[in-house]
Amino acid sequence: MQGTQVRALVQEDPTCCGATKTVSLRYRSHEAQLLKPTNAWAKELVLVVSFTIGGLIIILPTISPYTKYAIMINQASPYNHPVLLLDNGNILNGSSHPQDPQGPSLEWLKKL
Repeated sequence: MQGTQVRALVQEDPTCCGATKTVSLRYRSHEAQLLKPTNAWAKELVLVVSFTIGGLIIILPTISPYTKYAIMINQASPYNHPVLLLDNGNILNGSSHPQDPQGPSLEWLKKL
């Protein structure tokens, strides 16, 4: 059996004075068995499920079309909002209307 190891244990025999006996113990090495996916699934289901969910969280955004369109919309939207600048009562560098288009067109989004 793979992963099984035998160790000898020397114990004092309580029935005899000073006599010892050797007892062999068999145990399995758990490290070798957890490396196999089938054994890990059977023994540590919570860990396997949590690592699977974590892996999907990392992988799915890179292949999601939502991420592609979100990036395109964010690039087309201006970072700043128009703010009226006042200097001695005169408006400086203010747009004629706060909703004037300032960035690239989003027509491609309407055509989807």
